[in-house]
Amino acid sequence: MIKKHGSANWKGGLKDGNGTVSTQTKVLDAQNYGFNSRFEGGTNTNPEELIGAAHAACYSMALSMILGQHDLTADNIDTKATVSLEEVDGGFAITKIHLDVTASVPGATQEQFDTATIAAKEGCPVSKVLAGADITMDAKMS
Repeated sequence: MIKKHGSANWKGGLKDGNGTVSTQTKVLDAQNYGFNSRFEGGTNTNPEELIGAAHAACYSMALSMILGQHDLTADNIDTKATVSLEEVDGGFAITKIHLDVTASVPGATQEQFDTATIAAKEGCPVSKVLAGADITMDAKMS
């Protein structure tokens, strides 16, 4: 079993407080986040963009793996995951995630590409953990 961790520290109230978020590898090391960056367009990080980055990274790796199972190697995979946070039943929930995928896969047919992109969306571990959200996708070969 592989275990990785992230951590956060929060000080103060919801709107006037602030926090930092870090990763085990220190790629993120005490990066600021707060109410403003989450709900008001502030410039620090927020949980939704971190989830989006994790989903995009996981999806891209999953697509690479699935293509490799069919003896195909992508020259490039670009994935953007847009995470929607909405007020639902008096609270907030991540309701939607949309993946925009563009990949260059020499030798792949459109059918092979389409099959691989769908399998990656369904099989990516982060997609699985986010299964409560409506995950949609637009994928194209460049």
